[in-house]
Amino acid sequence: MKILRTKNDLKEATNKIKNLGFVPTMGSLHNGHISLIKKSKLICNSTLVSIYVNPKQFNSKKDFSKYPKNITRDLNILKKLRIDFVFTPSTKEIYKEKRIKKIVLPNKYKILCAKSRKGHFEGVLDIMDRFIKLINPKYTFMGEKDFQQLFLVNKFIVKKYKNKIFPCKTVRDKNFLALSSRNSLLSRNQLTKAGQMAKYLFNFKSSLKINNQIYNYLLIKKKELEKKFNVKIDYLEVRNEKNLTTVNKKKKKKILIKLDLLIIFNYP
Repeated sequence: MKILRTKNDLKEATNKIKNLGFVPTMGSLHNGHISLIKKSKLICNSTLVSIYVNPKQFNSKKDFSKYPKNITRDLNILKKLRIDFVFTPSTKEIYKEKRIKKIVLPNKYKILCAKSRKGHFEGVLDIMDRFIKLINPKYTFMGEKDFQQLFLVNKFIVKKYKNKIFPCKTVRDKNFLALSSRNSLLSRNQLTKAGQMAKYLFNFKSSLKINNQIYNYLLIKKKELEKKFNVKIDYLEVRNEKNLTTVNKKKKKKILIKLDLLIIFNYP
């Protein structure tokens, strides 16, 4: 396993690799990340995992500083998985080249998480654009847990390059809770509550199949969830998975819900 810290190191190591798989992470690896890595190893000749906590996608310095980090543990996990390359650049290294044109998210996509996390997805698109341009992978492996992120990267970044996004199913624990690096920031009681909500939401998804008044039903269910679990819900919406527009018919959709426990639930 080669640890690469600079752009020059990266280019020298991967320049001649034609079938390279890329797994972008912010570290604090869990089984969700590992599933992406295993998928890449299965499909690609070589796999590169990035570990970089991108400050530009955080809404506050406090949130950035609190994000869980354990590079020693992460590298041990990747070594056991026999990863070919690990890219761990510094912020100075990755952002020393100034962007000529600022990334601006169109108003129609300032919805869901983008509505309350101003600048977050612009930061995500910026770093993904830099990484994919630099790494030049054949496939980039991303989880469906952060569905809006996956959608935006697919729409605005992938079309610029020959790279393809390989979406992977969300990995959950025994309580149906989606795995997330941020879960480590939660107390035992919060994790228990989150697991209870996850199970509740699976039943909620099933109930949508027999309900035609989706919009009104969501308003009622949102209030019910907030009262039942004593949480504040930013949004509870049904969106078309192809363009993120609101839907009123029972076609392909994602149930997107964000809770105040720093957890995002995406239910396919």
